[in-house]
Amino acid sequence: MRTVVFLCDHRDEGSFGFVLNRPYEQTLDQLLPDLEGFTIPVFYGGPVQKDTLHFIHSQPQQIKDGQEITDGMYWGGDFQEVIDMIRNRTLDTDRIRFFLGYSGWSQGQLDEELAEKSWLTAMGTKRLVFHPNPDIAWKDAVRLLGKEYEPIINYPIDPQLN
Repeated sequence: MRTVVFLCDHRDEGSFGFVLNRPYEQTLDQLLPDLEGFTIPVFYGGPVQKDTLHFIHSQPQQIKDGQEITDGMYWGGDFQEVIDMIRNRTLDTDRIRFFLGYSGWSQGQLDEELAEKSWLTAMGTKRLVFHPNPDIAWKDAVRLLGKEYEPIINYPIDPQLN
């Protein structure tokens, strides 16, 4: 429901991605005591393995071993190096997002959901992934689809309650 998921991998074996517009109730320093005082947002990545911490970034020159997802956006990398750079204030924290858990689909599941038109799809952009205001990320994602989709931005979630 008005969830923006950045799809990182879509293969025959399955798919995975991260929810971009659902901030988690705790910040990174609350989850990792080593980072006390660094109130970096964490997002609810999805319902799978909610005890795992993931990150997406656009800083491959600083964060080594990340896997490129698309056009200069990377998943993962050397986590200890990231922690050290945060502590040393040498990492641009506006260009990294942390996620608890991830969204996953089994073989063929996402293809079926797409065929049923359960999802609107737009190109994942750095602006969406590192959106400064996650509350409006869904609206911005819909705007990427073109003017004909813009009316749904203001539709009520449940039209029967209108």
